[in-house]
Amino acid sequence: MSTVERLVVIVLFEGVDLLDVTGPPEVFSLVQREMDDATGYRVVLAAETTAPVTTSAGVRILPDLSFREASARSIDTLLVPGSVEVDSRRRVHALTDPVVVGWVKALAERSRRVASVCVGAHLLAAAGLLDGKRATTHWSTAQQLAADFPAVAVDADPIFIREGDVWTGAGISACLDLSLALVADDFGEGVALRVARQLVMYLKRPSGQSQFSVPLEPASTTRRIDDLRLHIARNLAGPLTVAGLAAHAHVGERQLTRIFKAELGTTPSAYVESARVERARNRLESSDETLERIAATCGFGTTDTLVRAFRRQLDTTPTEYRRRFRTGPA
Repeated sequence: MSTVERLVVIVLFEGVDLLDVTGPPEVFSLVQREMDDATGYRVVLAAETTAPVTTSAGVRILPDLSFREASARSIDTLLVPGSVEVDSRRRVHALTDPVVVGWVKALAERSRRVASVCVGAHLLAAAGLLDGKRATTHWSTAQQLAADFPAVAVDADPIFIREGDVWTGAGISACLDLSLALVADDFGEGVALRVARQLVMYLKRPSGQSQFSVPLEPASTTRRIDDLRLHIARNLAGPLTVAGLAAHAHVGERQLTRIFKAELGTTPSAYVESARVERARNRLESSDETLERIAATCGFGTTDTLVRAFRRQLDTTPTEYRRRFRTGPA
């Protein structure tokens, strides 16, 4: 069986943020565990030379090849991390080295897609790759990005944004969400969700979630609740009553409610609604499906129920949410 290898090139330079460099490869390395075929990613680090690069954390990293050598390759994904400096008033400023910017522009021409991690968006913008596009970055430098590059439509809220073959991600742990989205784009939502579970990120977050106020799902501490959550995720279109969930877990309804309260701090019904809203958000972002179709496939039954759930949990409507956070084809 032939092996399909996707070459991922991560850009390195002095002062680069360490997590921006190390986070995505961890996600990509887990893909092979979830694949039946020998299909996956080959990650290489590229810098101006192959001399060690000192990151912002003081950890030194050894590049695999130079930018010039990378430019001779056919690149599947070019990942561009960033770096910042903090002034005496603790204000954060993104840095852009003209030499690195030039190589980013050249390497992007050899790449199927390009993605920035955190303040790496400033490098993409300086290379002209975000002109006329909507983009995000870490909230602390979003104002700078908008001021320095007026041709870029900066949105500081989402954790990542896709504009065709150009992706931009928000800061810190959002690099994992961006990487999972790239995996989903390559291999489907099922593989991405299984990788997310390996990372103890029970459900991967869709792009529209805010980098300011999104509570991550707490990790399960018992197999029973983990099985229930997986059962719910797989059967959102069904009734998912408290009685049905209790029967699935082989416990009484009162015991089921106590389990959910103790493990997740919520009731079974509230958790099911949250899971359905999460699924609906994903469909609104990435598909052309009607609200009626989304309401049916996510288990709401009617659009009125879908709208009420969105107002309760997100203080908005499904239509407004789609208008703002749509990432799929228009």
